[in-house]
Amino acid sequence: METFYLIIVIFIFLIAIFDLSVGVSNDAVNFLNSAIGAKAAPFKVIMAVAAIGIFVGASMSNGMMDIARHGIYQPQYFYMNEIMSILLAVMLTDVVLLDIFNTMGLPTSTTVSMIFALLGGTFALAIVKTINSAGALQMGDLINTDKALQVIVAIFVSVAIAFFFGVLVQYIARLIFKFNYQKQLKYFGALFGGFAATSIIYFILIKGLKESTLMTPENRQWIHDNTQILLGCCFLCTTILMQVLMWCRINILKIVVLLGTFALALAFAGNDLVNFIGMPLAGYSTYHDYIANSNGVSPDQYLMTSLLDSASTPSIFLIGSGIIMVVALLTSKKAHNVIKTSLDLSRQEAGEESFGTSPIARKLVRMTTNTSSFIVNNIPPKARTWLNARFDKDEVILEHGAAFDLIRASVNLVLASLLIALGTSLKLPLSTTYVTFMVAMGTSLADKAWGRDSAVYRITGVISVIGGWFLTAGAAFLICFTVTMIVYFGGSIAIILLGALAAYMLIHSQISYNKKLKQEKNSSLAQQMALVLLRKFSREEFAKVLEWSADLYHRVTTGFLNESYRTLRKAMGDIETERRYFKQVKRLGTIGVSHLNDKVGLEKGLYYFQGNDFSYDIIHSIKRTCEPCLEHTDNNFNPLEQSQKDSFGEIAQSIVSFLEESRQSIEKDAFGDLAALYNQGNILINQLGVLKREEIRHMREQVSYIKVGIVYLTVIQESQNVVAYTINLLKMNQKFQEGN
Repeated sequence: METFYLIIVIFIFLIAIFDLSVGVSNDAVNFLNSAIGAKAAPFKVIMAVAAIGIFVGASMSNGMMDIARHGIYQPQYFYMNEIMSILLAVMLTDVVLLDIFNTMGLPTSTTVSMIFALLGGTFALAIVKTINSAGALQMGDLINTDKALQVIVAIFVSVAIAFFFGVLVQYIARLIFKFNYQKQLKYFGALFGGFAATSIIYFILIKGLKESTLMTPENRQWIHDNTQILLGCCFLCTTILMQVLMWCRINILKIVVLLGTFALALAFAGNDLVNFIGMPLAGYSTYHDYIANSNGVSPDQYLMTSLLDSASTPSIFLIGSGIIMVVALLTSKKAHNVIKTSLDLSRQEAGEESFGTSPIARKLVRMTTNTSSFIVNNIPPKARTWLNARFDKDEVILEHGAAFDLIRASVNLVLASLLIALGTSLKLPLSTTYVTFMVAMGTSLADKAWGRDSAVYRITGVISVIGGWFLTAGAAFLICFTVTMIVYFGGSIAIILLGALAAYMLIHSQISYNKKLKQEKNSSLAQQMALVLLRKFSREEFAKVLEWSADLYHRVTTGFLNESYRTLRKAMGDIETERRYFKQVKRLGTIGVSHLNDKVGLEKGLYYFQGNDFSYDIIHSIKRTCEPCLEHTDNNFNPLEQSQKDSFGEIAQSIVSFLEESRQSIEKDAFGDLAALYNQGNILINQLGVLKREEIRHMREQVSYIKVGIVYLTVIQESQNVVAYTINLLKMNQKFQEGN
């Protein structure tokens, strides 16, 4: 039996290794979001700062391990086999549940996942024990209900408070610094940097190192007694330091962001480490106590009163956990997926949204828009003008590829640190995930990042994430409740089957996620191929346009010169058909351009759209040529003189040839012939200009000739347009086809 429980302890430790990996992948958003979103430093530097913070925090963590020993259940009423059943069930539930959220790219709370799993497992066995005790034990004896209630209340409180203060503080910060913050930073930068650095250092002392091995009772008491003096000296020193750095032309906002990243990473590792290794260490203590003191008592008769003592975690476990967490942070692809969700919901610029819309989001946007309009309309004009100037987003200063600026990143980190430190000092179990995420959402709202075109998507995303948090609590409770029952009554067979099921789910999840990444990579390659395919598509369609144009122009001019009403009427019908077809082609091309990456799509897309416009203009000019010719012929008005027919007929044939040669040039993708074609087109335009001047002179001499003269001038003018638009189409096609 001892061997069996030793195997369980080893198995729990193995699960803990995976749990550390998936936990870091999810909680990485807490401390990486602001630095990565603002591009405060190169990605490797940000990861290095976070890795150092994680390792230091994990290595000095200790006191928080007590929550896994006696935070939820009352161990003095539970037997050894019952405790092991709960701990194993919690680990199996936690690792699978967090991996699911990582795969979905949704940030959730590892603290809530662990506590509600513990609550579910404890509740399952509490039911069994109260029934078996025939009323001797009550639920209140077995479950620490006060702790569970604190966590539930903290969910609501932390979400609301963090979002409200995120909006308020960021709004004030933007009023002070504006989006173009360079000028204001010269005057207020040192004070802002000193306040931010002091807040973060206070956070490190109160939250990050609160339960570390360095913080002895004497040290904690000294910090408590001298907090005001300590903060005052820290503010004075950091303010002076920030001013000196500004004189040295160093961007202090980047220093604040990196310092905040280190602080949150340290606090995460120091305080949330219990979420990952607290269960294995509690299991290890349970097994060690049973081996040392059981004296032959069976596991189902040995009460675990020893777990009431405070944990004393061996340093080897803390250092090893820190190494695993650092490796997981640096190698986890799912961490990037979770970070992407948070950045997509808070980025300053509009773009492709990750979430759809929902009725709740639409109603909230409508209500907020109406309320905002009412408030704005009642603000005095001068104040409204001043406010608009402070929030002029055209002046925003963003690092290349950044989701938001350094001012917002600094506010995110400083405010999250202060709120978490305040919650810790008041002994409120605030979730770092909830606070950091909702602060980021609040600051993005205050920064008007949720515009009319994106608000409904962003709000839907926030609702989805918050809904996922509550789903975490409910799912952790129910799943762990079920798993605990199965483990307790199923014994070794159930443990083997559940372990195999969890392993299968993790492996299957990783395989599925790798397939998803491969598909996204293929999609990226497809984007690279999109330009090649779109170029081929445009060549084919532009060539068709010129082929149709040559045929239609030939039929229209021939029908006019020969007074063939049937030819003109048939040509008009074909022109309408081609126009409708080309609208569909233009739409398909627009969709193709939308799949190009930003840089290529902006540059090449402009040439493609202009080429489309010129193609449409060619067809439209031929239509404007055909309409008066058809009406003139249908009314049997006087025809052109023979000399005019001969002169124009020769140029018209040259235009048809010009269109054919242009088509061949596009089909062959031969740019060497373009100079000759440009020259040929300009000659045709000049020749048509000569005909136009001759016709105006002719109309002045023969007033009775006015009807046919107007039609003839229209035909000449539109023929010039056809040639000019064709030249422009050739130029745009060349720019679109050349380069990368």
